[in-house]
Amino acid sequence: MSRTVVLAAAISLALAACTGKSPETVTETTPTATPAAAENPLLTPSTLPFGAPVFDKIKDADYLPAFEEGMKQHLAEMRKIADNAEPATFGNTIEAMERTGETLNRVSRIFFGLVQADTNEARQKIQEEVAPKLAAHQDEIALDPKLFARVKAVYDARATLKLDPEQLRLVERDYQEMVRAGAQLSDADKDVMRKLNVEETTLSTEFHNKLVAAAAAGAVQVDDKAKLDGLSEGDIASAAQDAAARKLEGKWLLALQNTTQQPVLASLKDRELRAKVLEASETRTEHGDSNDTRKIVQRLAQLRAQKAKLLGFDTYAAYSLADQMAITPDKALKLLTDTVPAATAKARSEIVKMQAVIDQQQGGFKLAASDWDFYAEQVRKAEFDLDESQIKPYFEMDNVLHNGVFYAATQMYGITFKERKDIPVYNPDMKVYEVFDKDGSSLALFYTDYFKRDSKSGGAWMDVFVEQDGLTGAKPVVYNVCNFTKPAAGQPALLSFDDVTTMFHEFGHALHGMFSKVKYPSIAGTSTSRDFVEFPSQFNEHWASDPKVFANYAKHYKTGEPMPQALVDKIKKAGKFNSGYATTEYLSAALLDLAWHTLPADAPLQDVDKFEADALKKFKVDLAEVPPRYRTSYFDHIWGGGYSAGYYAYFWSEVLDDDAFEWFKEHGGMTAENGQVFRDKILSRGNTVDLATLYRDFRGKDPSVEPLLENRGLK
Repeated sequence: MSRTVVLAAAISLALAACTGKSPETVTETTPTATPAAAENPLLTPSTLPFGAPVFDKIKDADYLPAFEEGMKQHLAEMRKIADNAEPATFGNTIEAMERTGETLNRVSRIFFGLVQADTNEARQKIQEEVAPKLAAHQDEIALDPKLFARVKAVYDARATLKLDPEQLRLVERDYQEMVRAGAQLSDADKDVMRKLNVEETTLSTEFHNKLVAAAAAGAVQVDDKAKLDGLSEGDIASAAQDAAARKLEGKWLLALQNTTQQPVLASLKDRELRAKVLEASETRTEHGDSNDTRKIVQRLAQLRAQKAKLLGFDTYAAYSLADQMAITPDKALKLLTDTVPAATAKARSEIVKMQAVIDQQQGGFKLAASDWDFYAEQVRKAEFDLDESQIKPYFEMDNVLHNGVFYAATQMYGITFKERKDIPVYNPDMKVYEVFDKDGSSLALFYTDYFKRDSKSGGAWMDVFVEQDGLTGAKPVVYNVCNFTKPAAGQPALLSFDDVTTMFHEFGHALHGMFSKVKYPSIAGTSTSRDFVEFPSQFNEHWASDPKVFANYAKHYKTGEPMPQALVDKIKKAGKFNSGYATTEYLSAALLDLAWHTLPADAPLQDVDKFEADALKKFKVDLAEVPPRYRTSYFDHIWGGGYSAGYYAYFWSEVLDDDAFEWFKEHGGMTAENGQVFRDKILSRGNTVDLATLYRDFRGKDPSVEPLLENRGLK
């Protein structure tokens, strides 16, 4: 609802990554004094191009006072709308709400973007303090009976108001958001809802911060370099650099990423160390210490179910999906469970091949989950004569960005990029680009923050510091964050093809934000349902392997020579390799999410480990060799982020993106004409139209699941 939607997204830490914190990044303590407004750069609009954040002037001590002042201003603005004695109209109520919360919106976008990508102890303390306050602030607005009465009056009269389609969509969304927040509850139930929301926000923040500490503490220390046999010299140097950063001189540190499987497992020859790394990953938050998250999980599942019941839903998943494309948990479950037989069958066939390699080598053991990636690489090399060490020298990071990601966008949409070194950043590894439209006009700012560090969340994501806003004329300020391994000094940043695909994926989100052409900011850009928002990003992945684009960026970092065609052909042939594992680990996590969020309100607290094991068995994805992509206790998407009951969305969106790519193939592939159609009908529209209708208007029909099954090698 209006700009409060932005706050809800901020509270949930958009796109659900889990931050990591380095002790060396702690520079300040939580402020107790309130600086004068004139000294707080967050309390006035930025004078930088595009209203970009003044990171060189903002101090940690500025955030809490800015949040307090922003909430005060926002509440006063909303109360003025609620108390208006004139009859409610679209202009004095709905559009007026869109114009509120400027300060709070600004500080929320900057702070929550920073706390995900570059946190420290001070910022975590601020987050813990402000999150429940923001939840209460949200409720004070959403549960205001006078404000709801005005919104409802406009909603009830919408058919007679001669609204344009975008205005009609906004009215309906504002009304639905307030109803879903509890605006129609009794006063007593509203009080219960307020308490549940504050507790949920507090626990989600606590989960997230425990995971921060657990991920950092879970890094595996190696004392003997010989145990790192199999890793490249660059990876070993990075491990030494990570250890040195923690004052572990003469040691090596294998840091944990957010997922269960860890990249080093594909190369490490030492089986004992592989098992140690996977165990550290799977148990990072299950040591019974201060970072154990399982009690939080128990309570979050319970209180979400209680909140759903209060709002008239049988389960939290039923509540959560009611405004998504899937609409019901049954539809989401069907998409996932219908795929389980093919995925697990493929995974079992992959196990057979790897076990054969182990037996041929007289290993004398049964394949374990920690062995999977190591032996999958050997099978891939045997079947396709291909391994990562051959590929990475052709994927130097900056070259992939400029001659791959940017090049594809120029070919498709005519946009161009120019680095801006005059725009301040929050970390020296970042870069900023001004984006120009095909007519030469300035379109957006785009920030990149690609290297992993302990102060950054795991995973990869996109968000905005400034949303496109047709009311004010604000242009988007967009950023991508990834966790690529930072090379040792003087070494190139070489990517795997998975990393390359991630870069294209996140830039697909960026395009969705940059091309937004919407009047009202709360339905602009990526402000869509979870099961639609991944569609543009996953669609953009396809261009990573487009022959024309691939040839433009796949060049050796030393010689500049293009990748030999024989190697290109091998990559293409191996494209569906290991798809059984990849699909099964994803399905396991998505089904775990829905299992937790389809618990009824009267269900007792669950034993987390038993519940997880039982759910995986129930859905027939309990393969010991294929653990879930995220286990319950470190599944930040659903407990600390915004994807509760929504992790299925990646698969739902994949149906859309693969089907949409079929349209491109039917119409001549990568052409400027096709790009313009996609931009006009999908990327520029935000959430201004029912999303199923939006897709049909582009495709001419409902999406088919067949392209997804084909692309995943499951047919």
